[in-house]
Amino acid sequence: MSLGKAILRVVVGGLFVGHGGQKLFGWFGGHGPEGTGQFFESGLGLAPGRRQAQTAGAAELGGGALLATGIATPLAAAALTGSMVTAIRKVHLEKGPWVSEGGYEYNAVVLALLFALTDEDSGTGWALAALAAGAAGSWLVTGPLNEPASGGTPEQGPSPDEQPAGDPASMA
Repeated sequence: MSLGKAILRVVVGGLFVGHGGQKLFGWFGGHGPEGTGQFFESGLGLAPGRRQAQTAGAAELGGGALLATGIATPLAAAALTGSMVTAIRKVHLEKGPWVSEGGYEYNAVVLALLFALTDEDSGTGWALAALAAGAAGSWLVTGPLNEPASGGTPEQGPSPDEQPAGDPASMA
């Protein structure tokens, strides 16, 4: 494995481990399953919020660990793709592509990186399958594009500056 590829794996995988830990355990200033769950349910319409937060946290922590170690790259890519696609669908899509406007450009870069690493390790077929599985998992777990929960607003959960949404930079 090249040094560049190892650095990509460790940095991106490690950040996902940390982001998942924020959701699951409140690590690194995260809100844990309760605070993240409140935001997911009231701000994003992802119910039940606590279970959705735990699912996202497990996908990010586990997928990040697999990505960082290079073990089961297609499985890591599928788990992390599910998190990224959910973040795009539920938070960023309506804001357009640019991250400066709250859009999905960051998530798209991560998806491209996951595809490239999986393609290089396991081949194009596995890369396509991992991305498709992650996208399908996003829809199966969270449902179709949502409107805000009835009566819910993001202010009922963590403040917009502290939103623990589904991408490593908390750009939601």
